[in-house]
Amino acid sequence: MKFAALCLFSVSMASAATSKIQLLKRSDEELVLAHLKRERDALMTFYESSPVMEKRYLRKEFQGGESEVIKDYANAQYYGVVEIGSPPQSFQVIFDTGSSNLWVPKVGCKHCGNPFFGKKHKYDHGESSSYAEDGGDFEIRYGSGSVSGFFSEDSVTLADDLLISAQRFAEVTDAGGLGMAYSFGKFDGILGLGFSSISIDNTPTVFENAIKQNVVDQPVFSFYLGDNGPGELTFGGYDSSKFEGDLTYVKLSAATYWQIQLDGLSIGDKFNAEGDMTAIVDSGTSLMTGPKAEVAKLATVIGAKRSVVGEYTIDCSLVDNLPDLTIKIGGKDYVLPGKDLIIQAQGTCLLAFMGMDFPAGGPSWILGDVFMRSYYTVFNYVDETIGFAKAKKNAL
Repeated sequence: MKFAALCLFSVSMASAATSKIQLLKRSDEELVLAHLKRERDALMTFYESSPVMEKRYLRKEFQGGESEVIKDYANAQYYGVVEIGSPPQSFQVIFDTGSSNLWVPKVGCKHCGNPFFGKKHKYDHGESSSYAEDGGDFEIRYGSGSVSGFFSEDSVTLADDLLISAQRFAEVTDAGGLGMAYSFGKFDGILGLGFSSISIDNTPTVFENAIKQNVVDQPVFSFYLGDNGPGELTFGGYDSSKFEGDLTYVKLSAATYWQIQLDGLSIGDKFNAEGDMTAIVDSGTSLMTGPKAEVAKLATVIGAKRSVVGEYTIDCSLVDNLPDLTIKIGGKDYVLPGKDLIIQAQGTCLLAFMGMDFPAGGPSWILGDVFMRSYYTVFNYVDETIGFAKAKKNAL
Protein backbone atom coordinates (compact mmCIF):
# COMPACT_ATOMS: atom_id res chain seq x y z
CA MET A 1 0.00 0.00 0.00
CA LYS A 2 1.13 3.51 -0.68
CA PHE A 3 0.67 7.02 0.62
CA ALA A 4 0.42 9.15 -2.50
CA ALA A 5 -0.19 12.79 -3.25
CA LEU A 6 -1.17 14.81 -6.28
CA CYS A 7 0.32 18.28 -6.32
CA LEU A 8 -0.10 21.52 -8.20
CA PHE A 9 3.04 22.66 -9.99
CA SER A 10 5.21 20.76 -7.50
CA VAL A 11 8.06 18.47 -8.46
CA SER A 12 9.66 17.86 -5.08
CA MET A 13 8.91 14.91 -2.82
CA ALA A 14 7.35 15.64 0.58
CA SER A 15 8.79 12.41 1.94
CA ALA A 16 10.15 9.09 0.72
CA ALA A 17 6.67 7.57 1.08
CA THR A 18 4.90 10.22 -0.98
CA SER A 19 4.58 10.30 -4.76
CA LYS A 20 3.25 13.32 -6.61
CA ILE A 21 1.88 14.28 -9.98
CA GLN A 22 1.27 17.72 -11.39
CA LEU A 23 -2.08 19.46 -11.10
CA LEU A 24 -2.96 22.79 -12.69
CA LYS A 25 -4.84 25.81 -11.43
CA ARG A 26 -6.96 27.94 -13.68
CA SER A 27 -5.89 31.53 -13.06
CA ASP A 28 -8.03 34.14 -11.31
CA GLU A 29 -7.72 36.20 -14.47
CA GLU A 30 -9.42 33.47 -16.52
CA LEU A 31 -12.15 33.16 -13.90
CA VAL A 32 -12.87 36.88 -13.95
CA LEU A 33 -12.73 37.04 -17.75
CA ALA A 34 -15.25 34.20 -17.87
CA HIS A 35 -17.50 36.21 -15.53
CA LEU A 36 -17.23 39.26 -17.80
CA LYS A 37 -18.05 37.16 -20.86
CA ARG A 38 -21.11 35.69 -19.14
CA GLU A 39 -22.22 39.18 -18.24
CA ARG A 40 -21.81 40.44 -21.80
CA ASP A 41 -23.64 37.44 -23.22
CA ALA A 42 -26.45 37.86 -20.72
CA LEU A 43 -26.91 41.50 -21.60
CA MET A 44 -27.03 40.66 -25.30
CA THR A 45 -29.57 37.88 -24.98
CA PHE A 46 -31.68 39.14 -22.05
CA TYR A 47 -30.88 36.09 -19.92
CA GLU A 48 -31.84 37.93 -16.77
CA SER A 49 -35.46 36.97 -17.33
CA SER A 50 -34.79 33.53 -18.81
CA PRO A 51 -35.47 30.33 -16.83
CA VAL A 52 -32.19 29.00 -18.22
CA MET A 53 -30.29 31.38 -15.97
CA GLU A 54 -32.19 30.16 -12.94
CA LYS A 55 -31.30 26.52 -13.69
CA ARG A 56 -27.80 26.93 -14.98
CA TYR A 57 -25.96 25.86 -11.86
CA LEU A 58 -28.53 23.39 -10.55
CA ARG A 59 -29.45 19.81 -11.15
CA LYS A 60 -32.83 19.58 -12.84
CA GLU A 61 -34.22 17.11 -10.35
CA PHE A 62 -33.39 14.48 -7.77
CA GLN A 63 -33.79 10.93 -9.07
CA GLY A 64 -33.02 8.65 -6.17
CA GLY A 65 -29.37 9.58 -6.17
CA GLU A 66 -28.88 9.15 -9.91
CA SER A 67 -28.66 12.77 -11.09
CA GLU A 68 -27.13 14.62 -8.18
CA VAL A 69 -25.55 17.46 -10.13
CA ILE A 70 -25.33 20.84 -8.44
CA LYS A 71 -23.13 22.88 -10.79
CA ASP A 72 -21.82 23.17 -14.33
CA TYR A 73 -18.11 23.58 -13.49
CA ALA A 74 -17.99 27.08 -15.00
CA ASN A 75 -16.14 28.27 -11.90
CA ALA A 76 -13.92 25.25 -11.33
CA GLN A 77 -10.23 26.16 -10.97
CA TYR A 78 -8.31 23.02 -9.98
CA TYR A 79 -7.70 20.01 -12.17
CA GLY A 80 -5.03 17.38 -12.71
CA VAL A 81 -4.05 14.11 -14.31
CA VAL A 82 -5.67 10.70 -14.03
CA GLU A 83 -4.62 7.76 -16.19
CA ILE A 84 -6.98 5.14 -17.59
CA GLY A 85 -6.13 1.89 -19.33
CA SER A 86 -3.09 -0.23 -20.23
CA PRO A 87 -0.95 1.37 -21.48
CA PRO A 88 -2.24 4.43 -19.62
CA GLN A 89 -4.11 7.19 -21.41
CA SER A 90 -3.86 10.55 -19.61
CA PHE A 91 -6.72 12.95 -18.91
CA GLN A 92 -7.05 16.27 -17.12
CA VAL A 93 -9.91 15.94 -14.63
CA ILE A 94 -11.52 18.01 -11.92
CA PHE A 95 -11.15 16.18 -8.59
CA ASP A 96 -14.62 16.94 -7.36
CA THR A 97 -15.96 16.23 -3.86
CA GLY A 98 -19.36 17.43 -5.08
CA SER A 99 -20.00 14.43 -7.36
CA SER A 100 -19.20 10.73 -7.43
CA ASN A 101 -18.63 9.40 -10.96
CA LEU A 102 -15.56 9.28 -13.14
CA TRP A 103 -16.20 10.23 -16.76
CA VAL A 104 -14.01 11.17 -19.70
CA PRO A 105 -14.82 11.77 -23.38
CA LYS A 106 -14.41 8.87 -25.79
CA VAL A 107 -13.01 8.99 -29.30
CA GLY A 108 -15.76 10.42 -31.49
CA CYS A 109 -17.45 12.31 -28.67
CA LYS A 110 -19.78 15.12 -29.80
CA HIS A 111 -19.51 18.63 -28.31
CA CYS A 112 -16.16 17.73 -26.78
CA GLY A 113 -14.03 20.70 -27.76
CA ASN A 114 -12.54 21.34 -31.18
CA PRO A 115 -9.08 21.47 -32.76
CA PHE A 116 -8.80 25.25 -32.28
CA PHE A 117 -9.77 25.75 -28.63
CA GLY A 118 -10.73 23.54 -25.73
CA LYS A 119 -9.23 20.44 -27.37
CA LYS A 120 -9.90 17.34 -25.27
CA HIS A 121 -7.99 14.13 -24.68
CA LYS A 122 -10.28 11.24 -25.64
CA TYR A 123 -10.34 7.67 -24.39
CA ASP A 124 -9.93 4.84 -26.89
CA HIS A 125 -10.84 1.50 -25.31
CA GLY A 126 -9.49 -0.31 -28.36
CA GLU A 127 -6.00 0.73 -27.28
CA SER A 128 -6.29 -0.69 -23.75
CA SER A 129 -5.57 -4.34 -22.91
CA SER A 130 -7.29 -3.99 -19.51
CA TYR A 131 -10.59 -2.66 -20.93
CA ALA A 132 -13.77 -4.63 -20.28
CA GLU A 133 -17.16 -3.93 -21.82
CA ASP A 134 -20.01 -2.92 -19.52
CA GLY A 135 -22.58 -1.30 -21.79
CA GLY A 136 -24.78 0.32 -19.14
CA ASP A 137 -26.23 3.70 -20.02
CA PHE A 138 -24.75 6.82 -18.42
CA GLU A 139 -26.40 10.22 -18.24
CA ILE A 140 -26.05 13.25 -15.99
CA ARG A 141 -28.62 15.98 -16.45
CA TYR A 142 -27.44 19.57 -16.12
CA GLY A 143 -29.51 22.74 -16.18
CA SER A 144 -28.93 23.24 -19.90
CA GLY A 145 -28.96 19.60 -20.99
CA SER A 146 -27.27 16.28 -20.39
CA VAL A 147 -23.88 14.62 -20.60
CA SER A 148 -24.37 11.09 -21.86
CA GLY A 149 -22.52 7.96 -22.84
CA PHE A 150 -22.05 4.42 -21.55
CA PHE A 151 -20.22 2.61 -18.79
CA SER A 152 -17.02 0.64 -19.26
CA GLU A 153 -14.39 -0.92 -16.99
CA ASP A 154 -10.67 -0.33 -17.03
CA SER A 155 -7.74 0.24 -14.73
CA VAL A 156 -7.32 3.74 -13.25
CA THR A 157 -4.01 5.14 -12.01
CA LEU A 158 -3.63 8.04 -9.59
CA ALA A 159 -0.30 9.69 -8.77
CA ASP A 160 1.63 7.36 -11.07
CA ASP A 161 1.53 4.35 -8.74
CA LEU A 162 -1.93 4.00 -7.18
CA LEU A 163 -3.51 1.42 -9.47
CA ILE A 164 -7.23 0.67 -9.13
CA SER A 165 -8.32 -2.37 -11.13
CA ALA A 166 -11.62 -2.86 -12.98
CA GLN A 167 -12.94 0.60 -12.21
CA ARG A 168 -16.37 1.30 -13.66
CA PHE A 169 -16.43 4.69 -15.37
CA ALA A 170 -18.23 6.45 -18.18
CA GLU A 171 -17.14 6.97 -21.74
CA VAL A 172 -18.97 10.15 -22.73
CA THR A 173 -20.32 10.32 -26.26
CA ASP A 174 -21.98 13.75 -25.99
CA ALA A 175 -20.95 16.51 -23.56
CA GLY A 176 -23.33 19.14 -24.86
CA GLY A 177 -25.04 19.52 -21.48
CA LEU A 178 -22.06 21.33 -20.00
CA GLY A 179 -22.16 23.95 -22.73
CA MET A 180 -19.39 26.50 -22.97
CA ALA A 181 -18.10 25.70 -19.48
CA TYR A 182 -16.78 22.48 -20.98
CA SER A 183 -15.98 23.70 -24.48
CA PHE A 184 -13.67 26.42 -23.16
CA GLY A 185 -12.56 24.55 -20.03
CA LYS A 186 -9.12 23.03 -19.64
CA PHE A 187 -10.44 19.78 -18.21
CA ASP A 188 -11.33 16.59 -20.09
CA GLY A 189 -13.56 14.98 -17.48
CA ILE A 190 -14.59 14.67 -13.85
CA LEU A 191 -13.33 12.37 -11.09
CA GLY A 192 -15.94 12.43 -8.35
CA LEU A 193 -14.80 12.07 -4.74
CA GLY A 194 -18.25 12.04 -3.16
CA PHE A 195 -20.01 8.91 -1.94
CA SER A 196 -21.42 6.08 -4.03
CA SER A 197 -24.90 6.88 -2.68
CA ILE A 198 -25.12 9.73 -5.21
CA SER A 199 -23.26 8.12 -8.11
CA ILE A 200 -25.04 7.28 -11.33
CA ASP A 201 -26.32 3.68 -11.19
CA ASN A 202 -24.77 3.34 -7.68
CA THR A 203 -21.36 2.89 -9.30
CA PRO A 204 -18.56 2.47 -6.72
CA THR A 205 -16.31 5.52 -6.72
CA VAL A 206 -12.63 5.46 -7.60
CA PHE A 207 -11.67 6.17 -4.00
CA GLU A 208 -14.05 3.55 -2.60
CA ASN A 209 -12.41 0.95 -4.82
CA ALA A 210 -8.96 2.21 -3.83
CA ILE A 211 -9.91 1.45 -0.21
CA LYS A 212 -11.41 -1.98 -1.02
CA GLN A 213 -8.36 -2.98 -3.07
CA ASN A 214 -5.96 -1.86 -0.29
CA VAL A 215 -4.34 0.65 -2.60
CA VAL A 216 -4.22 3.39 0.08
CA ASP A 217 -2.97 3.15 3.67
CA GLN A 218 -5.91 5.03 5.17
CA PRO A 219 -9.46 5.78 3.89
CA VAL A 220 -8.54 9.45 3.76
CA PHE A 221 -7.75 12.10 1.16
CA SER A 222 -6.75 15.70 1.84
CA PHE A 223 -6.64 19.00 -0.01
CA TYR A 224 -4.10 21.78 0.27
CA LEU A 225 -5.03 24.49 -2.23
CA GLY A 226 -2.40 27.11 -2.84
CA ASP A 227 -3.33 30.78 -2.89
CA ASN A 228 -2.42 31.64 -6.50
CA GLY A 229 0.34 29.09 -6.20
CA PRO A 230 1.05 25.39 -5.74
CA GLY A 231 -1.35 23.07 -3.96
CA GLU A 232 -1.66 19.38 -3.19
CA LEU A 233 -4.20 16.59 -3.13
CA THR A 234 -3.07 13.67 -0.97
CA PHE A 235 -4.53 10.17 -1.08
CA GLY A 236 -4.17 7.79 1.86
CA GLY A 237 -3.49 10.33 4.60
CA TYR A 238 -2.62 13.98 5.16
CA ASP A 239 0.49 16.13 5.32
CA SER A 240 0.89 17.95 8.65
CA SER A 241 3.54 20.24 7.15
CA LYS A 242 0.79 22.00 5.21
CA PHE A 243 -1.22 23.32 8.16
CA GLU A 244 -0.90 24.99 11.54
CA GLY A 245 -2.02 23.50 14.86
CA ASP A 246 -4.32 20.48 15.07
CA LEU A 247 -7.06 19.19 12.83
CA THR A 248 -10.60 19.64 14.15
CA TYR A 249 -13.07 17.05 12.88
CA VAL A 250 -16.80 17.36 12.33
CA LYS A 251 -19.22 14.50 11.61
CA LEU A 252 -21.07 14.50 8.32
CA SER A 253 -24.81 15.09 8.44
CA ALA A 254 -25.17 12.91 5.33
CA ALA A 255 -22.76 10.66 3.43
CA THR A 256 -23.88 11.79 -0.02
CA TYR A 257 -21.94 14.89 -0.83
CA TRP A 258 -19.49 15.78 1.95
CA GLN A 259 -22.35 17.40 3.83
CA ILE A 260 -22.06 19.10 7.21
CA GLN A 261 -24.16 21.40 9.37
CA LEU A 262 -22.99 24.97 9.89
CA ASP A 263 -23.61 26.59 13.27
CA GLY A 264 -23.53 30.02 11.75
CA LEU A 265 -22.18 32.34 9.07
CA SER A 266 -21.71 36.00 9.95
CA ILE A 267 -19.96 39.30 9.39
CA GLY A 268 -19.56 40.85 12.83
CA ASP A 269 -22.95 42.09 14.04
CA LYS A 270 -23.92 43.32 10.57
CA PHE A 271 -24.90 40.01 9.02
CA ASN A 272 -26.02 36.66 10.42
CA ALA A 273 -27.26 34.02 8.01
CA GLU A 274 -30.76 32.77 8.67
CA GLY A 275 -32.62 29.62 7.66
CA ASP A 276 -31.27 26.18 6.88
CA MET A 277 -27.51 25.86 7.41
CA THR A 278 -26.83 22.59 5.61
CA ALA A 279 -23.58 22.87 3.66
CA ILE A 280 -21.31 20.79 1.49
CA VAL A 281 -17.55 21.11 1.17
CA ASP A 282 -16.93 21.12 -2.56
CA SER A 283 -13.55 21.10 -4.30
CA GLY A 284 -15.24 21.30 -7.70
CA THR A 285 -16.15 24.98 -7.52
CA SER A 286 -14.17 28.04 -6.56
CA LEU A 287 -17.06 30.22 -5.41
CA MET A 288 -19.00 29.94 -2.17
CA THR A 289 -22.75 29.76 -2.55
CA GLY A 290 -25.77 30.32 -0.36
CA PRO A 291 -29.49 31.09 -0.61
CA LYS A 292 -30.10 34.03 -2.90
CA ALA A 293 -31.74 36.18 -0.23
CA GLU A 294 -28.92 35.57 2.28
CA VAL A 295 -26.15 36.19 -0.24
CA ALA A 296 -27.87 39.42 -1.29
CA LYS A 297 -27.81 40.59 2.33
CA LEU A 298 -24.16 39.63 2.71
CA ALA A 299 -23.27 41.47 -0.49
CA THR A 300 -25.08 44.60 0.66
CA VAL A 301 -23.14 44.60 3.94
CA ILE A 302 -19.78 44.61 2.19
CA GLY A 303 -20.84 46.94 -0.65
CA ALA A 304 -20.97 44.49 -3.56
CA LYS A 305 -23.44 44.92 -6.41
CA ARG A 306 -25.24 42.18 -8.33
CA SER A 307 -24.55 41.77 -12.03
CA VAL A 308 -27.00 40.68 -14.69
CA VAL A 309 -25.83 37.05 -14.40
CA GLY A 310 -26.38 36.92 -10.64
CA GLU A 311 -22.74 37.30 -9.61
CA TYR A 312 -21.49 40.18 -7.48
CA THR A 313 -18.67 42.66 -7.99
CA ILE A 314 -17.21 45.31 -5.72
CA ASP A 315 -15.15 48.47 -6.14
CA CYS A 316 -11.56 47.22 -6.00
CA SER A 317 -10.56 50.21 -3.84
CA LEU A 318 -12.64 48.76 -1.00
CA VAL A 319 -11.02 45.33 -0.92
CA ASP A 320 -8.29 46.02 1.64
CA ASN A 321 -10.84 47.24 4.19
CA LEU A 322 -13.48 44.53 3.87
CA PRO A 323 -14.70 42.92 7.11
CA ASP A 324 -13.96 39.30 8.01
CA LEU A 325 -16.43 36.50 7.42
CA THR A 326 -16.85 33.96 10.23
CA ILE A 327 -18.16 30.46 9.58
CA LYS A 328 -18.92 28.42 12.70
CA ILE A 329 -18.63 24.64 12.34
CA GLY A 330 -18.84 22.21 15.25
CA GLY A 331 -18.68 25.10 17.70
CA LYS A 332 -15.42 26.44 16.24
CA ASP A 333 -14.99 29.71 14.34
CA TYR A 334 -13.32 29.62 10.93
CA VAL A 335 -12.45 33.14 9.85
CA LEU A 336 -11.96 34.26 6.26
CA PRO A 337 -10.38 37.73 5.90
CA GLY A 338 -12.53 40.01 3.76
CA LYS A 339 -9.90 40.32 1.05
CA ASP A 340 -9.93 36.53 0.64
CA LEU A 341 -13.58 36.74 -0.41
CA ILE A 342 -12.59 38.59 -3.56
CA ILE A 343 -11.19 37.23 -6.85
CA GLN A 344 -9.40 40.10 -8.54
CA ALA A 345 -8.11 40.46 -12.10
CA GLN A 346 -8.39 42.76 -15.11
CA GLY A 347 -9.48 45.64 -12.88
CA THR A 348 -12.54 43.67 -11.78
CA CYS A 349 -13.15 42.45 -8.23
CA LEU A 350 -15.54 39.50 -8.16
CA LEU A 351 -17.17 38.54 -4.87
CA ALA A 352 -16.55 34.84 -4.33
CA PHE A 353 -20.18 34.29 -3.30
CA MET A 354 -23.11 33.42 -5.53
CA GLY A 355 -26.77 33.10 -4.66
CA MET A 356 -28.42 29.76 -5.47
CA ASP A 357 -31.69 28.29 -4.27
CA PHE A 358 -31.51 24.51 -4.47
CA PRO A 359 -34.52 22.18 -4.61
CA ALA A 360 -35.70 20.54 -1.41
CA GLY A 361 -33.19 17.96 -0.24
CA GLY A 362 -30.19 19.86 -1.55
CA PRO A 363 -27.69 21.87 0.49
CA SER A 364 -28.23 25.53 1.31
CA TRP A 365 -24.54 26.49 1.34
CA ILE A 366 -21.46 25.38 -0.57
CA LEU A 367 -17.97 25.89 0.86
CA GLY A 368 -15.82 25.89 -2.26
CA ASP A 369 -12.16 26.50 -2.97
CA VAL A 370 -12.26 29.98 -1.42
CA PHE A 371 -12.80 28.31 1.96
CA MET A 372 -10.48 25.37 1.24
CA ARG A 373 -7.59 27.67 0.33
CA SER A 374 -7.69 29.05 3.86
CA TYR A 375 -8.25 25.71 5.62
CA TYR A 376 -6.47 22.43 4.95
CA THR A 377 -9.26 19.89 4.55
CA VAL A 378 -9.15 16.17 5.36
CA PHE A 379 -11.92 13.86 4.13
CA ASN A 380 -12.33 10.54 5.99
CA TYR A 381 -14.43 8.15 3.91
CA VAL A 382 -14.98 5.47 6.57
CA ASP A 383 -15.45 7.65 9.65
CA GLU A 384 -17.62 10.02 7.58
CA THR A 385 -15.90 13.09 8.96
CA ILE A 386 -14.14 16.18 7.64
CA GLY A 387 -11.17 17.72 9.42
CA PHE A 388 -10.07 21.35 9.15
CA ALA A 389 -6.91 23.21 10.14
CA LYS A 390 -5.49 26.60 9.18
CA ALA A 391 -3.55 26.15 5.95
CA LYS A 392 0.00 27.45 5.78
CA LYS A 393 0.76 29.95 3.06
CA ASN A 394 3.08 28.86 0.25
CA ALA A 395 3.83 25.51 1.93
CA LEU A 396 5.13 23.80 -1.21
